[in-house]
Amino acid sequence: MIMGIKDCWLAALVFIAAASASFSPEKPVPPPCRACTQLVGSFRAGLERTKRGHAGGDTAWEEEKLRSYKNSEVRLVEIQEKLCSEGEVINKDHCHNLANEHEALLEDWFTHKQTQSPDLQSWLCIDQLTVCCPANTYGPDCLPCTECNGNGKCKGDGTRKGNGKCKCDLGYAGPNCNECGPEHYESFRDEKKLLCTQCHAACGEGGCTGGGPKSCRKCKKGWSMDSEAGCVDINECLEQQRPNSCRPQQFCVNNEGSFSCLECDRSCDGCDGDGPDMCKKCADGYELRDGKCHDISAEQRSNYVSYTRMLTYFGMCVATCVIFQSSTHIAWGCIVGAAVAGYIAVSEYWINSEAEGGHQPEIDTKQLEELIMKSL
Repeated sequence: MIMGIKDCWLAALVFIAAASASFSPEKPVPPPCRACTQLVGSFRAGLERTKRGHAGGDTAWEEEKLRSYKNSEVRLVEIQEKLCSEGEVINKDHCHNLANEHEALLEDWFTHKQTQSPDLQSWLCIDQLTVCCPANTYGPDCLPCTECNGNGKCKGDGTRKGNGKCKCDLGYAGPNCNECGPEHYESFRDEKKLLCTQCHAACGEGGCTGGGPKSCRKCKKGWSMDSEAGCVDINECLEQQRPNSCRPQQFCVNNEGSFSCLECDRSCDGCDGDGPDMCKKCADGYELRDGKCHDISAEQRSNYVSYTRMLTYFGMCVATCVIFQSSTHIAWGCIVGAAVAGYIAVSEYWINSEAEGGHQPEIDTKQLEELIMKSL
């Protein structure tokens, strides 16, 4: 029975593991050219890692030893042990599979072709596997790319894919990226270089003829055209262009080309800005004093706590007097307690007075401390 339960648990664990594996997200597989380039990069890193030098002694013997090690099977094994282990490799499993699939080619280059074809990338990815093209060429036949004048990239550059056309950088346009794109203007041009700069934020459709809001052909929404200043921001709040956009318990804040609505302070019943001093009216439970809406209920609670504390201290003093009639020793202890309570009460009053900007009470707290210490 026990073995049957164990078998069931084992089967369940195997099922869960298989299900987890089947639902795990697949690792991205890089395109053929990039996968080959990653493999070459890892192999080059292995070559650099296993490169050795000599430190004196019999120089001729050392050089002969290094020549034999350069193409040795020992070095090849050392490289293959850590192949595809670099952090920049996108999919290590795919890289390992590619290395195993083309192990014979890698071994052939390592053993026989290092000297005559030192560029492993070109030899393996372009000539042997035909998955890449030389720089500035594209497609199955490695045709020349379109000239993009340094303002874009050739689609398929260096690969057997793409159409060779330019994908222009932001702000540039045209088949050869030698024009300025929408909402950009030509700020510099010579025989070799074109520089396009973005129009001012106020410019709308049609772009601009130069820098600044005066050069806009048309203003964006939220801006208006001025004959002297060009496109100027519309203050939706002051000009009340959208009087019903903010709710009663919100106030309007103007932004460049737009506006936003922010919540009033909770002490306000309508407001013109942020804070309890910007209220149109005070909300229920608040009272206007010195230009600000104050929380009446909070002040009442504070006063109630203060009264309760003072009554407690008074009760301690009364209890001390009652106990004094029956036992002197107990009474002295109560007196000390009452003195401490009095000291605390005075300290709290002094701190609260300072926090509220009031005057410091004229009480000699040092004398009160000495009185307490003597009573002890």
